[in-house]
Amino acid sequence: MNAESSRMPEKYKRNYLKDREAKILLDQATKRLKISLERILTSKSKVELVETEFAEIFLTDGKSILVKTENDLFPTLVFSEFFASAPRAVVDMGAVPYVCKGANVMRPGIRRFEGEFAKGDLVLVVDERYGKPLAIGESLLDKSEAEGATQGIVMKNVHFVGDRIWNFLKELGAEA
Repeated sequence: MNAESSRMPEKYKRNYLKDREAKILLDQATKRLKISLERILTSKSKVELVETEFAEIFLTDGKSILVKTENDLFPTLVFSEFFASAPRAVVDMGAVPYVCKGANVMRPGIRRFEGEFAKGDLVLVVDERYGKPLAIGESLLDKSEAEGATQGIVMKNVHFVGDRIWNFLKELGAEA
């Protein structure tokens, strides 16, 4: 990653969503994440939108929860309420530096899977030693296919520690 991509964007807008807009977003996210966000977020939670040139980032109570890009909607790596129910791919420590540089998650680096997932589902990628979140991956296989695979890409890396979104959130102060 070059210095240009890690710098805070000079222009971004922040505003709160209207209740109707927030409900639509939460409905979309509930379908994509396969967990009920309305159960997690209280009725008092206001959803704030931060618009950048590379993504729309949604916050509640100053904490980043979701990112919407041109092609996808996914949780941030600090949305701990998602982690509690998300399926996981546990990777060996040798895979960690690659995943944290944006590499897709390959079968040889995966130690085990936890929870159920289907092709296209979002999966939390964690390290085997500490269980720390490293990335959000989109599964390219069903769990049974992934377990049976011996090589190849299993998860497409969509958001990882150290990416543009992660660095922007750190500078914005919207971390957990």
